[in-house]
Amino acid sequence: MSENPYAKKPWLKHYDKDVPPSIEYPEMNLYEFLDNSAKKYGRKTAIWFMKNKISYKQFKDIADRLATALVNLGLKKGQVVAIMIPNFPQFCFSFYGILKAGGIVTACSVLLTEHELAYQLNDSGAEIIIAWDNQLEKINNIKDRTRLRHVIITNVLDYAPLAPTNPPEIAGTLQFLNLVNNTKPNPPKFKTNAREDIAVLQYTGGTTGLPKGAMLTHYNLVSNVIATHRWIGSEANPGKDTGLTNLPLFHIYGMTVCMNMLIYNGSTIALNPDPRDQKSLFEIIRATKPAFFPGVPTMYMRLLERDDLEDYAEDLKSIRVCNTGAAPMPPEVLKEFEGRTGGKIIEGYGMTECSPVTHSNPVNGLRKIGSVGLAIPDTEVKIVDIDDYTKIVPIREKGEIMIKGPQVMKGYWNKPEETANQLKDGWVLTGDIGMMDEDGYLYIVDRKKDMINVSGFKVYPRELEDVLYEHEAIEKASIIGIPHPDLPGSERVKAYIVLKSNYEESEEMKRDIIEFCRKHMAPYKVPKYIEFRKELPETLVGKVQRKELKEIEAKRRGEEV
Repeated sequence: MSENPYAKKPWLKHYDKDVPPSIEYPEMNLYEFLDNSAKKYGRKTAIWFMKNKISYKQFKDIADRLATALVNLGLKKGQVVAIMIPNFPQFCFSFYGILKAGGIVTACSVLLTEHELAYQLNDSGAEIIIAWDNQLEKINNIKDRTRLRHVIITNVLDYAPLAPTNPPEIAGTLQFLNLVNNTKPNPPKFKTNAREDIAVLQYTGGTTGLPKGAMLTHYNLVSNVIATHRWIGSEANPGKDTGLTNLPLFHIYGMTVCMNMLIYNGSTIALNPDPRDQKSLFEIIRATKPAFFPGVPTMYMRLLERDDLEDYAEDLKSIRVCNTGAAPMPPEVLKEFEGRTGGKIIEGYGMTECSPVTHSNPVNGLRKIGSVGLAIPDTEVKIVDIDDYTKIVPIREKGEIMIKGPQVMKGYWNKPEETANQLKDGWVLTGDIGMMDEDGYLYIVDRKKDMINVSGFKVYPRELEDVLYEHEAIEKASIIGIPHPDLPGSERVKAYIVLKSNYEESEEMKRDIIEFCRKHMAPYKVPKYIEFRKELPETLVGKVQRKELKEIEAKRRGEEV
């Protein structure tokens, strides 16, 4: 192993003064966050949903009842229960109820296809699913191909104002509301080995192949919540603040930052059931006056696009901190949002395998625009050679990011070979290409798998996308490599462009964009092809799916995908 220039942890000297370099984390079951906050802040609103207010005392009571019901249904300690619910209070109740029953949570996106859902249920071994009734047809279509014994369904109105008291039972299912109301709270008592016992089985596409279940222990998640909370420092007011939960809770970013951390802080979780409904988002901000607004770049972009943004300008002033992650934040979007709203956007970085937070810009210290910031407490980082992880590259050189810390997963569920490929002596190979400066600030260059080979030159899509975003006509951009027709192994750069509404698609516009690129990029980086699109394929958290664009290109060439 070559000398490690990152071992001195240059990032520590740039921490905010109230952020410690190391923290002693309790070895506890994650559900104790809820119990502790219910004890301290029992009457405080834990969840705000469609104008309904649910206190911490009520939250704990529902979770206790659900835990008891799950045990009555045969759930044993260490067994997996699936949740397939959007941002309804029932997601939070289910998450903590499963943990209180001694179970393991696997959260399923409501966007999963039948095939994808069947895969996750079978791979995790889940025998119980708690789901939005909107997903029932999908579940029934694949149920015979899974080990499911019980399907518990819930409706968007179950915990809204004027909620039904006894929703009608549907054959082959159990009604969540009836199950909870008809069960007396008596959750089981058991011991948790926090460093070994899995709390969440979070599925991720990873760098290759089928989705893998990252085994996140109670210690992983507890330590990440506490470290992230300490990072906010003086901005956090225990028992007083409200956090706007617009990110989907079934995504690890939303789960940690918008649910678990807010519960740890005794905050109110203001739930927006549809992350893509900006009008609803504004109304929730007006009603709840949130201090925190964790988001992703596309959320801020879409808010800036709204004609009625100025109508809510005064309401937005309650927001003190906007965390952003999951996808690159275009610098001009950050500047415009801060300039128009007064909110401070703190860009960070993380990955499912790290529970997920590993880096963030300081809340009050030096923010470097374009950087994802500094390693959070107890987190180590090094940059290694793309082809040989045992070789550490110097400061300011590009390489693959490796992370070590209490938040790093136990491994992949039932995949020892994949685990061995990703975990090296406690360090996780992230699959992300990055660079660190002398101050310890990390810059994400791109995903290793998305790197483009142009006649031996390495081209990183994100770098080119950042340049394209500076063009006045471009709303969104995504870059991929497509095979060179005459040079095997080499690729050409292709740009997919969504224009702003007041610009027209034309050959002249293509030439203008290419000329713009020539002025700001090396010749080999300039896109050979430009394709205009009305929209780009995105995940629910706003990350452009380059994989889908590559599949479209492959089909055009008549290749197998």
